[in-house]
Amino acid sequence: MANDDALRQAAEKRLKDQSGFWRLLGIFVIVWIILTAVWALSGGGYFWPIWAIFGMSIALLFVGWGAFGPRQKLPSEDRIQDEIKKFEQ
Repeated sequence: MANDDALRQAAEKRLKDQSGFWRLLGIFVIVWIILTAVWALSGGGYFWPIWAIFGMSIALLFVGWGAFGPRQKLPSEDRIQDEIKKFEQ
């Protein structure tokens, strides 16, 4: 039963993380459009918004990896009990 609760919590967290990723992507796209519009309206030239886009893309990559990357396995009951024994000593 406890393992079922842990699995449910892990699944809920993953779904929440995935939802957060899509929300963040939407915000970033809006910011990228605004920055590009400011660049274009200020006369163009050197495309300086690329630096903000690059930095935000790195952040988005890490958030996406956490949300959609490999799942972390839950520790087995034996490993949990071993860890509890370490605290009791």
